[in-house]
Formats: sequence, C-alpha cells, structure tokens
Amino acid sequence: MPNGQRITFSGEHLQLAQINRYYSDVEASVRNYFSVRNARLTDRFVGYTPQALAREMASVLEEHARSTSMSILAALEAAFRMDFLLRCYKRRRDPLSRAFREVHLEKGQRVSLMDIFSLWQLHSNVSPSVIATLERVFKYRHWLAHGRYWTPKIGREYDYDDIYTLAESIYDAFPFEA
Repeated sequence: MPNGQRITFSGEHLQLAQINRYYSDVEASVRNYFSVRNARLTDRFVGYTPQALAREMASVLEEHARSTSMSILAALEAAFRMDFLLRCYKRRRDPLSRAFREVHLEKGQRVSLMDIFSLWQLHSNVSPSVIATLERVFKYRHWLAHGRYWTPKIGREYDYDDIYTLAESIYDAFPFEA
C-alpha cells in the first residue's frame, strides 16, 4: 500500500433500502404537491392547464428519478470500493483479493472502478454479462454526473426502476467483503 495509508470509512454511505424510502417519500410528496387537492396549488400554478400541470409534475418526477438513480449508483460504487479496500486490508488469500492487492500496490486508492470490475470478471465466478451491464450503467452515471450535455452511447435508456432492480441483483450476486 503506497505510504501505508488506509482509508477510514465514514459510515455515512447509504443503504439501498434508505435510498428507496427517500425516493418513495419524495415521489409521494411531489404527487401530493401537484394534486388539485393541494390548497396552495393555485399560488404556484395560476393559469396552468391540467395538461401543463401534468407535464410539470412529470418533469419534476423525472428529475427526482435521475437524482435518486445517481444516489443508488454512488452507493454501488461505494460498495465496490469498500470491498476492494477491505480485501486489500484483510489480506485474504482468494484469487480476487490477491489481484486487488497487486493493483492496490500499483495504484493505491486511485484504482478505477472499471479496473475493479475487470478484476471481478477475471478472478471470480460472477457472470461476464453482469459486469458488462455494470459497465454500461456506470456510463449512464458518468453522463448524469457530468451534466448530461451529450447524447450518451450506452445501448439503452435507464430509469429509476431499472437502476434499483440492477442494484438489488448486484448486492445479491456479489459476495462483498464486510
């Protein structure tokens, strides 16, 4: 390990269930806010047609879904990076942990997520298609994180449900170090 430095984990990384509760709570709040039963609705939306109001709500919900998808992907990245570091620190003897330590000696904590994915593919029995899906979805995350100013070439569009379902399957499929 370069300079013998270890990362101290903050304990503030979010769990998937926390993120999903937040998503559901905010979605319900947005739907309530845009509801005709909301007494303050006319203050903000004077002159809106029902169709314009529906479009506005859909736009807010889409942005919320993208933001929360970003949180899920950040949590997934944290899980992979923490697993990487824990396997290095604990000095396990399995092939994946050994490969992680070799890369850690060379790159330290600056190892790329794609390097971590490649090592999982080479040194574990995780399906290559799962790794390929992870690589695509993290291209989507890159697009979200960097302002969405270009048309992404990721093979398909992702929504919150896609990201959440993928994250659940990843947590179930990967034997992360705890």
